Amino acid sequence: MVYIFMAQGFEAIEFTTPLDMLIRAGIPVKTVSITGDLLVKSSQNIPIMADTLFEDADFADAELLILPGGQPGATNLANHTGLKKVLQAAMDANRPVAAICAAPMVLGGHGLIEGRRVTTYPGCEPGLGNAICTGALVEQDGNLITGKGPAAAVEFANAIIRLLRSEELQKDVCSKMMF
Repeated sequence: MVYIFMAQGFEAIEFTTPLDMLIRAGIPVKTVSITGDLLVKSSQNIPIMADTLFEDADFADAELLILPGGQPGATNLANHTGLKKVLQAAMDANRPVAAICAAPMVLGGHGLIEGRRVTTYPGCEPGLGNAICTGALVEQDGNLITGKGPAAAVEFANAIIRLLRSEELQKDVCSKMMF
């Protein structure tokens, strides 16, 4: 199961694009609100209903965790102590984690990406700690995938599909989407 976390003020395209493309790839996905409410509003004020609340989720079956960016969404993700523990456990177990736009700062702020190659939204680099910011559109360092911003959403999702399944499936999804 892939879990995508939702906080008030998330970037809609960075949430919906990976969600859509992973579903097209047949990869099970569950959306998780950290707000205590299933209805969460994006930074564009778009209300989206989560599948479950953080406190009701069991992440034992997590194949990958996704953090969409946006502000104040990324800050709200960073301030959630339960999410910090889930991310720490995933990183300690070398399970895949993906973060896009401002969300790599969540990982950097918790000291989870020290020495790792990452990318982030311009201006967010100071929040990465001692990570190595490449400035690439999408960066993959082992089981860690990061994306630069909204324009990276499709390539970010492509990298996740390739990591979890195969390049062949990723190309098939993109072909059917007319990319």
